[in-house]
Amino acid sequence: MASVMIVEDDRDTREMLGRFLELEGFEVRTAANGQLALDALHQDCDAPTVILLDLMMPVMNDWQFREQQRSDPRFSRIPVVVVTAAGPRDDIPEINADAWLSKPVDFDRLLATIDSLCQRL
Repeated sequence: MASVMIVEDDRDTREMLGRFLELEGFEVRTAANGQLALDALHQDCDAPTVILLDLMMPVMNDWQFREQQRSDPRFSRIPVVVVTAAGPRDDIPEINADAWLSKPVDFDRLLATIDSLCQRL
């Protein structure tokens, strides 16, 4: 079973995405910021299949999270989908994300993106 980690500071968005993905058969883990996500990655034996990452969060933002994730060989290969309300920006490629989705999230596109990333693994 594929698993998804949702890293999102907005509780309602995090819960809505989590419920939707659970109904679609995914195992879901959540974190309210990048630091909590890294802590969960280090504590959990099974790494998620895909990470959904909000762009702007308190404590540890997306850039800081990606820097830490990419520097750890245990987690560097986990595909990351940036999910943001911000429009396309020139600095997004710096995050080195595998995909980018706009909020509000189109659920069909979200499922297609996750499915595509899972098939590459």
